[in-house]
Amino acid sequence: MISVDEALGRIFAALPRLGTETVALSAARGRVLAEPLRANHTQPPFDASAMDGYAVRAADVDPARALTLAGTSQAGARFVGLMDRGQCVRIFTGAPLPIGADAVIMQEEATAKGNRITFSTLPKPGQNIRRQGHDYARGDALIAAGTALTPAMLALAASANNPTLTVFRRPRIAVLATGDELLPPGSVLGPDQIIASNSFGLIALVSPYADSVLDLGIAPDVPAMIESKVLSAIDAGVDVIITSGGASVGDRDYVQEVLKDLGVTLEFWALRMRPGKPLMFGTRGNTLVFGLPGNPVSALVTASVILKPALRALTGHADPFWPVIGVPILTGLPPNGPRRHYIRGVMSRNDIGFLQVTPLSETDSSHASSLARADALIVQAENDPGLPPGEIVTVIPLTWSA
Repeated sequence: MISVDEALGRIFAALPRLGTETVALSAARGRVLAEPLRANHTQPPFDASAMDGYAVRAADVDPARALTLAGTSQAGARFVGLMDRGQCVRIFTGAPLPIGADAVIMQEEATAKGNRITFSTLPKPGQNIRRQGHDYARGDALIAAGTALTPAMLALAASANNPTLTVFRRPRIAVLATGDELLPPGSVLGPDQIIASNSFGLIALVSPYADSVLDLGIAPDVPAMIESKVLSAIDAGVDVIITSGGASVGDRDYVQEVLKDLGVTLEFWALRMRPGKPLMFGTRGNTLVFGLPGNPVSALVTASVILKPALRALTGHADPFWPVIGVPILTGLPPNGPRRHYIRGVMSRNDIGFLQVTPLSETDSSHASSLARADALIVQAENDPGLPPGEIVTVIPLTWSA
């Protein structure tokens, strides 16, 4: 049995390189840049007005003397020619600054009488002007590699004239549930059966990091049938296989045996964590294999703590462990034993709006409703002596987007 940190270290050391691909900007939401995003042009490409008003020479403006309106400059239709002394040009936000102008006076500070314009304020050179390259210059690195693309970043990529982006490839993933007792939702249960739920939660968790997810369904506790399901995933060329159930060493736990028979090299099969001690990880060539526990809470907690960081690292995220935060705990925690404890918790805001977390009392690894009610995992270290209320604890949010 090894620690969570050692397990993650072994997994990260075994991750293959999936390579990169080029995708259209419209398909890049949430993808991870494989190389820095660079500007293909300068923005703004010219000196531009920052507001609606009048372009002027600052030295020409005198509240006692009107300037002559020489024309208009608007977005997509600049003023052509040179603005002479004693003249001004009507200008709109984003429009190119006329040649000869060095300031813009907002329209609220101007009075127009025909083509004669007077101003109530004296501008300074450069006032209300967005200089060429104020945002970025051609060739600038705008977003670092390893960054997951947000809507604002996609807008920036578009403004920098990038129709496509080079991103890390995402893995093809297969998910298999095992157990004689399992039936799919909607079934009529026999006296010894339960509804299978793990795959639904696991598929939802891994989908943001997957090119595709193959649902292998349910395999009973029969080695030949488990082997057939796993082989179908291997034949399909998946990069990651995730099983749930049968990961321990009981008389009816066959997953480890089947994986070994199929040539999977197991790195570990038990962790010092709770819930979720019986967890396997191995490789078969470049295929990663995770054997998660069968209890619903254990399956999703281990997926959040172990599987999700692994998939984030595999898909090129600069921070595999995001999100992890520190917040005060509202009620204390009793002493912990030798296994790191991931406690279900509910976050809230205090009177001044800061986050805080309250642990849920339920610790049973099959109690699915408490995990659904939780929006965070509180991390309690191994052999922790206990924590008083108000102590800052490490929290893994469960509902923040990828």
